[in-house]
Amino acid sequence: MLANMAISLIMHKRITTTLAKAKALKKYVEPLITRSKEDSTNSRRVVFSYLQNKEALKELFGPVAQKVGDRPGGYTRIIKLGFRQGDAAEKAFIELVDFDENMLKTAKAEKKTRRSRKSATPKAEAPAAEAPKAEAPVEAPVEEAPAAEAPAAEEAKAE
Repeated sequence: MLANMAISLIMHKRITTTLAKAKALKKYVEPLITRSKEDSTNSRRVVFSYLQNKEALKELFGPVAQKVGDRPGGYTRIIKLGFRQGDAAEKAFIELVDFDENMLKTAKAEKKTRRSRKSATPKAEAPAAEAPKAEAPVEAPVEEAPAAEAPAAEEAKAE
């Protein structure tokens, strides 16, 4: 079962299964991906003994090995999806990390929006310099507003 799931994961880059099977598959497929970084006859034979599928072997030693070549580990990601309707088993999908463009885009966006305490201090100083500029126009209309309301109230009484 794990060999078939590993073949599907390599070919499709993402599969949906139960959480327990996804965790077992992660332990099964990550050493194979590590082995595929070194494209030698021996490593191909070892991986083929686990997978028994030539197309998956070509995919693993081709595009997959190129994308994960510089990554030191952690080639897969498991994301929980909730519970299955029939037997309430916890569902999850497991995917190859470097092949999900959506997650790669959000990871870059998070780096831009992430805030830490160190960066909060300079940001607090910058608005303080801008604060007098912002307060002056705000205070002026507030003081003028009661004066403007008083003649408007008198005109309303006159009418």
